[in-house]
Amino acid sequence: MNKADGKWPWVFVLPTFLGVLVFYLWPLVKTLYDSFTETGPFGGATWVGIANYSQLVGDSQVYRAIVNTVVYTAIVLLGIPIAVLFASLLNRPGLKGAMVYRTLFFLPYVAMPTAISLVWRIIYNGEYGVLNQALGAFGIDGPSWITEPWFALIAVALLGLWMSIGFNLIVLSAGLKGIPGELYEAASLDGAGRGQQFRAITVPLLTPSIFFLSVITTIAGFQLFDQLFALLGPTNPVMPKTQSLVFLFYDAAFVGNERGYAAAVAVLILAVVGLLTLFQFRLQRRWVSYD
Repeated sequence: MNKADGKWPWVFVLPTFLGVLVFYLWPLVKTLYDSFTETGPFGGATWVGIANYSQLVGDSQVYRAIVNTVVYTAIVLLGIPIAVLFASLLNRPGLKGAMVYRTLFFLPYVAMPTAISLVWRIIYNGEYGVLNQALGAFGIDGPSWITEPWFALIAVALLGLWMSIGFNLIVLSAGLKGIPGELYEAASLDGAGRGQQFRAITVPLLTPSIFFLSVITTIAGFQLFDQLFALLGPTNPVMPKTQSLVFLFYDAAFVGNERGYAAAVAVLILAVVGLLTLFQFRLQRRWVSYD
């Protein structure tokens, strides 16, 4: 915008600018400030400097929450290669009912995470759950999925993976539509089979979509809370060993009323997500193809 444009461009931009300022920038600044304070039992804040961050460094629960969040995110990221395979199968010419299959895959993504988690809580039940009954049919004694620490974390991660495949599938299907069919025809004339075409054409040309999904999935993984809360429950004895960083923030802010410490946890989450995203953008130069 320049002076010749007058004031009207600013009038149209102002609502968006105010929204960003009020709902994004101000909460960020306020959270950063609160991380250097301590909230009293009846309100009010006292400046404590880096005391909250010192407590953060010495808190073993923080390191456990980081490990849990990383493990969860890593498992959910496995949904991307699975979705690449499914998207390739659904994109085959002449496949009947492809739209129906895409819709069925996408339904878990648009459903409420809490509702889905409650359904899976029944499926994971150690006594009468469908999963253990299916395992029992093969002579396998299933564990108590949501009452044993590592099994509970794996159960939450598998649920997240299942819920993410639909969105991944839609994004990758759109990427597949942009791959010229002539490339597959030329490769077929050169004697390349379906497997070779998948490795040499499909995967390299889908790398921009794969990169986008890896960034989005990583950010979403570090925001794990609702399905963990709904699937396990806050009073579950395994929660201290299965909690995520966001659940740790919730517990400090709304259960322990340690809002200054909770703000420090929020700053930690922001820093970790920012560093991981920066690392992913730096790494993309080595494997993402935009040609």
